[in-house]
Amino acid sequence: MFRGPNSGDGARSSEYSDVIPLFGSAGPAPAVANHETGLRGPGAPAERSWSGSGGRWLLWLLRVMLWATLLVIAYRGVTAIVFHQASAPPSGGTDAGGSTAGQFPATLAEAYATEFGQVYLNFSPATQARREQELASFVPPSVAAANPDLGWNGTGQLHLQAEQVAGISVQDRQHAVVTLLATVNGQLMELGVPVIASGSGVVVAGEPAWLPAPPPISPPKTASQGSDPVARGELMTELPAFFQAYASGDTAALSRFEVRGVSLTGLGGTVAFDSIGGLQVPPGGAARQITVTVIWQLPEQASAGVTKLEMAYRVSVLELQSGKWYVNEISAATEAVGAK
Repeated sequence: MFRGPNSGDGARSSEYSDVIPLFGSAGPAPAVANHETGLRGPGAPAERSWSGSGGRWLLWLLRVMLWATLLVIAYRGVTAIVFHQASAPPSGGTDAGGSTAGQFPATLAEAYATEFGQVYLNFSPATQARREQELASFVPPSVAAANPDLGWNGTGQLHLQAEQVAGISVQDRQHAVVTLLATVNGQLMELGVPVIASGSGVVVAGEPAWLPAPPPISPPKTASQGSDPVARGELMTELPAFFQAYASGDTAALSRFEVRGVSLTGLGGTVAFDSIGGLQVPPGGAARQITVTVIWQLPEQASAGVTKLEMAYRVSVLELQSGKWYVNEISAATEAVGAK
């Protein structure tokens, strides 16, 4: 609060009497009120002086709003720190195998085992020394020194024709067995490769295991859906022309058989249409899922005669006109025509 200059009679100037402090009481002092009454004179009408109570209520409201704002800011700051720390991912990122830190790098192990299998499943006495050197890069030095051929006695031959990863069994964060499906010397087999990984490093622990190939199974029997002889007869008149266009890849010819909005990609002349080997048309409405076996002719080769292959297709057809069918989709069939 400011104090006015001394007027000589001990009273403060009314110019400063209405200043309201931010904190504390407000309103003019009683002496100031009496001084103002004296200035009006004894006969002047009494005026209601402002007591300052309205200013105090406004001041208290501002104080409440200020404290509320500070509390909200403090609360949000604390919660942001707590939740950020709780949700922050652990340091270390991902390893070379594409898995998060602390998990087994399955992708890296599968790739490593595949490269190992290409060396291990090929051996011959003529290439024994080179094979030993290549195997040494996959196994620990102690294993390479004690067993450089990983169990092979140095006689006979093994020839790998094809291989791929069939699966992986992870035992813990460092140990797993990668299973390779391979064809060696014309026989299908599986190879179990023990792998140890740590961080971005991986090694084949030792000798792998020769495992049996997946056994064949008998497909489950499905209930016969019956046959629609009328629709079958209609489709048998249209499918030869469709498959001729499909074999050649002629887009203009294919468009005559396509459902509007559908664009099929043909075989581009890699085969030629020979005949329809079988057709299964189940009963139904305008939309059907039919199975067609098609006999293709392969391009002429040096040998005499024509090479033919019979293949099965699943074709989605739609009857848009009476007796006129259009193709919506074509793909591989899950089973041949007449299979039980």
